[in-house]
Amino acid sequence: MDVALIPPPPGPFTVPAVPGWAIPRGSVADLAEAAFLAGAALNSLDNLVRANPPWAGAWRARLALCCAAAAARYAGRAEDEAALRDAWMLRPADGDPGPAGRLLAAWRRLAERSPGADVTSLQSTCGLLGIGWSPELAALPEEIDRELGAARPAPLAAAAILRAIDAAAPGAGLLGWWLAEQVLALRLRWPLPVPLLMGEAQSSAFRGPGRGGRLRPADDGFDAAVCLAVAQASARVLRCAAEIAPRAGRLQAVAPKLRAKGAGEAIARLLDDDAVPGTLTTPKLSRWGARRLFERLETLGAVRELTGRSSFKLYGL
Repeated sequence: MDVALIPPPPGPFTVPAVPGWAIPRGSVADLAEAAFLAGAALNSLDNLVRANPPWAGAWRARLALCCAAAAARYAGRAEDEAALRDAWMLRPADGDPGPAGRLLAAWRRLAERSPGADVTSLQSTCGLLGIGWSPELAALPEEIDRELGAARPAPLAAAAILRAIDAAAPGAGLLGWWLAEQVLALRLRWPLPVPLLMGEAQSSAFRGPGRGGRLRPADDGFDAAVCLAVAQASARVLRCAAEIAPRAGRLQAVAPKLRAKGAGEAIARLLDDDAVPGTLTTPKLSRWGARRLFERLETLGAVRELTGRSSFKLYGL
């Protein structure tokens, strides 16, 4: 077994949690209070990001899936997480995954690359999000630089970018949420963004006063709403990490019991991605060997089958 590919079993590691008092329990109109909650929540999340556990890739990939599903709802599409996962995993080799798969591709790209955006990457991302390119969008990299130079708190910088895009291209809302994630990561100096805010875009944080509908970027109270969304999202993604961490520990603990050639690469893939096909093949692992390996891991409680199907199964933490 290629044990060199398997990270060593983790030492004691407790996933940080957002303090209960920092999780919003209702609307908060005061910007200072909302920013305080966001700061406390981001501190907990920052501790996990900087710890960079061996399963951080799987965690970010799962968050990308969650945000892509939220993006699909935002765009009026019907695909849920399972459908998006299938669109991605069933795509032809180097082929177009279709509109739903492209949404997931955008958020996977966010989670896998160092934060930042230039005109070329923005044009490519607009293509994935189904947004037409316009000259007004070309000025966004400079706007991001201005916001970062102003040294505003990370949630307020993200809110400012959402306002800038809403003013420049009102139909490019998905790009605004995608860039807001980039701004948070740049402002917090994270090596990789954490797919975070898109999952809260239609949450209670943006409920307008009374029956006034949802807050728009130009509305009073939008900055406070973004702060609340950051606090809520931080708590949610840390709960996701707390679910993944023990599964990853179990996977690493059973690794020495595996005799299949290529098991190390399969385990490395499971620690780095949301899902791995049961038909995985590598230079050391045949389709038959992969099937037996994943069945063994499932029996040991180290992975879950994610689809409930009898064919083309997908496995993950």
